[in-house]
Amino acid sequence: MNNKQLTKGKVISGTVISNKMKDTVVVLVERYQKHPKYQKFIKRSKKFKAHDAGNTANVGDKVQIVETKPISKDKHFKLVPRT
Repeated sequence: MNNKQLTKGKVISGTVISNKMKDTVVVLVERYQKHPKYQKFIKRSKKFKAHDAGNTANVGDKVQIVETKPISKDKHFKLVPRT
């Protein structure tokens, strides 16, 4: 089985930019969006807090996060286990 069948919700790829909190990492997700008028591609970024049990991810790691039910006020993603 692949990860798509095991998980419910969106799966997003990004880079870990902070792992200073206990069991939490901050993941920066970048995407390209076309400007509606000028038709130029613009880089957009957003930060997500994700649950990382055991603090396994380090700063700079490429990770995938999956949407879950809310874990805390800001956390509603968790790390996808590496295979």
